[in-house]
Amino acid sequence: MSGSAWRSRIGGRGHLCGHDGHMAIVSGLAMALSARRPARGRVTVLFQPAEETGAGAAAVIADPAFSGLRPDYSFALHNLPGLPMGAAGICRGPANFASEGLRIGLSGKTAHASQPEAGVSPAEALCALVSGLPKLPVDLGLDPDAALVTLVHARLGEAAFGIAPGEAQVWATLRSVSDATQTRLMEAARAIAQKTAAACGLGVELGTEDRFAACHNDGEAGALVERAFAAEQVETVALDRPFRWSEDFGLFGSVSKSALFVLGAGTDTPRLHNPDYDFPDQLIPLGARLFERIARDLCG
Repeated sequence: MSGSAWRSRIGGRGHLCGHDGHMAIVSGLAMALSARRPARGRVTVLFQPAEETGAGAAAVIADPAFSGLRPDYSFALHNLPGLPMGAAGICRGPANFASEGLRIGLSGKTAHASQPEAGVSPAEALCALVSGLPKLPVDLGLDPDAALVTLVHARLGEAAFGIAPGEAQVWATLRSVSDATQTRLMEAARAIAQKTAAACGLGVELGTEDRFAACHNDGEAGALVERAFAAEQVETVALDRPFRWSEDFGLFGSVSKSALFVLGAGTDTPRLHNPDYDFPDQLIPLGARLFERIARDLCG
């Protein structure tokens, strides 16, 4: 457990990704712009909630108040352990994968363990889905760097030796480099779940959650970010492929020219969501300066 003064008030709980640091960066930007207002246009500083579930950006865009704030450009950053401290990078074009969680519920009929033939067990279907879903991108002929399916949970019946199971669950996260590929992958996963359940005489219930659009960096917005890197004399790291993790910031690309970049949190820093991760505060002034540079480029 962290001994830091800024640790969670709930023991053993914490969102170890750096969003507190990101919000401090945005606060620094707001202070700089307030002290010296842009010469023209308008800069909206957004403290967006619920990024981790994919619901935050959608809620902001759907809010009636957003129509009056609708930006021409949108920019975001994320800290990234593994890159040198204070180094920066941006992907050209695809930046982050789309993703969505798929819940598959299989229902048959329970029976006594001495008479399994009296029931309908989902065990065979569960095994088929556990082995088949991760292979789905290959079966569809998709580039291995463009899509993947990750099993995150599976359960068969109850933990009881006397009962032959009658229900099961499989959860998987599906990720793709584009929204079109993601739609294709999700449709195929639903189809294989329904086909497998039908072949085993089972009922099936499908559910989804944590949906993220793909994040694609606009060329013009990306060039503004790269110009800010140069002006602030930031060490840059070439990024030749998109990140497989998702960002709901990608949804702002549907309403504006958008770009997301990363700031290195250090090569020896624990990775995001690790229990010993801690956001490096020295990134706060750098992140604020980069955002301000972009804003001044656009608005003077």
